[in-house]
This record gives sequence, structure tokens and C-alpha cells, in this order.
Amino acid sequence: MQKRKLGNSNLEVSAIGLGCMGMSQSYGSAPDKQQSISVIRTAFERGITFFDTAEVYGPFKNEELVGEALAPIRDQVVIATKFGFQLHPDGRPGWIGVNSRPEHIKQAAEGSLKRLKIEVIDLYYQHRVDPNVPIEDVAGAVKDLIQAGKVKHFGMSEASAQTIQRAHAVQPVTAVQSEYSLWWRRPEEEVLPTLEELGIGFVPYSPLGKGFLTGKIDEKTSFEPSDIRSTIPRFTPEARKANLALVDLLGKIAAHKQATPAQIALAWLLAQKPWIVPIPGTRTLDHLDENIGAASVKLTPDELREIESAASKITVQGARYPEHLEKMTNL
Repeated sequence: MQKRKLGNSNLEVSAIGLGCMGMSQSYGSAPDKQQSISVIRTAFERGITFFDTAEVYGPFKNEELVGEALAPIRDQVVIATKFGFQLHPDGRPGWIGVNSRPEHIKQAAEGSLKRLKIEVIDLYYQHRVDPNVPIEDVAGAVKDLIQAGKVKHFGMSEASAQTIQRAHAVQPVTAVQSEYSLWWRRPEEEVLPTLEELGIGFVPYSPLGKGFLTGKIDEKTSFEPSDIRSTIPRFTPEARKANLALVDLLGKIAAHKQATPAQIALAWLLAQKPWIVPIPGTRTLDHLDENIGAASVKLTPDELREIESAASKITVQGARYPEHLEKMTNL
């Protein structure tokens, strides 16, 4: 597995990371804990050194899982986690709202360090921008944590270009994590040019469109009620049927390259910028191997132009989130 540096920082990670959220929530019943630990450790054995979690996943369970899985190899991996939600006091799933008050950030960091069984968080993202707390105060709180030796790098998630610039002026931002794939390209408008200008890395989550770009989902696929896709407008049967045009495009390129649609979708992301590191999530070893294989798929300039030309003629149907969640992005 090749390595990449996130922007101008010295944070070097595998070209593809592993998003661990789905091992604890969002995609129906969570898998067996030992199975998830096995997937995480196998990912490392196969070259992945970048693992993504958050306190809100579970909540708390995912950090505990990742901490246990990576404990034997802690010094050889980069662990990213996130703060910024006010969780239910009784520990049930979901959250009450956002909370990035400086004192809350510092409390959240202590909890994450304990659950992850680590002494320093490699990359600490603000999970969602808190409109009630100036971003300069948030960056200042993370700066304090960095100076205290509890955090190494500051990250942001789903923030606007202007918010990123303001935060970066207080504490340099190492990476921004936002959704980005062939079926959600809004970061190209303002965020990616800003990151290039400031020397910040980009970490696309849902790089396979929550599984849709793998070609294994169509309008007949059914989702458990606890699967987030059952609430997403882009995943209604009508939208899925319309959006298969994008999967068909990936399938054509994949057949020519002796690859899979998922590998083409990830290879396309890797080809956009050398400082982009996608973090596809998976619960199974066969999908893990498929995702890792994408790092070896090289798309030629002609193939990239062909994808661009064909994709530009396809209009993806449906919003990417229900309205209440979409309001929390790009602030």
C-alpha cells in the first residue's frame, strides 16, 4: 500500500484508510465484535495505517472497539476521532445537538483517550461546525490540547471554505473530512481549492456512496429500519433506479480495467489530488480486499476524461441526507 501525506503536514498515512463507524451503527445490526476486531487487524496487516472513528459512533462503542483492536500495534497506526456532539446522558444512540464549547472539547478528548486506550489522539476532528461557538474558540481549544500533548493534529468535518480559513489562522488544520465521491462532488466548488491553497489534506468519507457505487444495490434492495439508508432521499427506490446510470458507467470502465465498480470509484478519488485519502468503511474481509485493491488501479488521463464526460451528463437524484442532517453541513 502506497503512503500519502495529508497536505503540508508531516502526517503520513496509507493511501486508503478504514472508516470504522459501520462496525457499531448506521447500517443495520452491528456485526460480532470479534469479527470487527479481525477486520481492523487484517486491514493493518494488508497495509492500512489510517483508522477513523468518533465518540458519537455507538456512542462510545466504536472508539472502544478501535482501541482494543489497535492496542497491539498502536505505535504503527494513525487514529482519527471526532468531537462536537452533545450526547444523551443515558448513553443511548443519537445526540441532543452540537456542542463545541472549549470546556466540552477538553472533556470529550479525555473520554476518547480513555476509550481508545491511547496517550495522544493523532488527528482530532470537529465532527460538525457548532454555529453557537466561534470557530476561533474551537481552534484555540484544540491548540491547547496539542500544546498539552493530548492531540497531534487538528481536523474539521463538513465545514465551509470560509470556516476552514478562519480556523486555520488560529491552529493549522491538517485535514478536512467531508463526503466526496462521484455522486457527491460539492467539495470541488470551494473546499478543495481552499485546501490546496492552504496545504490541508482531504479525507473523503462515504467514498462509495454508502455502498451504492459498488454496484451491489439496486431499486429492489431492502434495508433494515436501523439502516440509515432507509431514511435518505437518495436511497428511495425511485432515486436508486435513476442513479443506476452512474453505476453503469463505473461498471463499463471496471470491465475494461479488470476491476470492480467500487475500485474504479476509489481510484477516481485517488486520481483527483495526491493529498486525498478516502476512508471506505466495511465489515467484511472480501470488501476490505476489494477496497485495498483500488490503490493499484491507475486510471489514465483518457479514462479520467471519459468518466468526467459521462458523469457530467448524469444528474444524481435525491438529497444526500434528510433535511435536519443536511442543515448541519458546510457551515
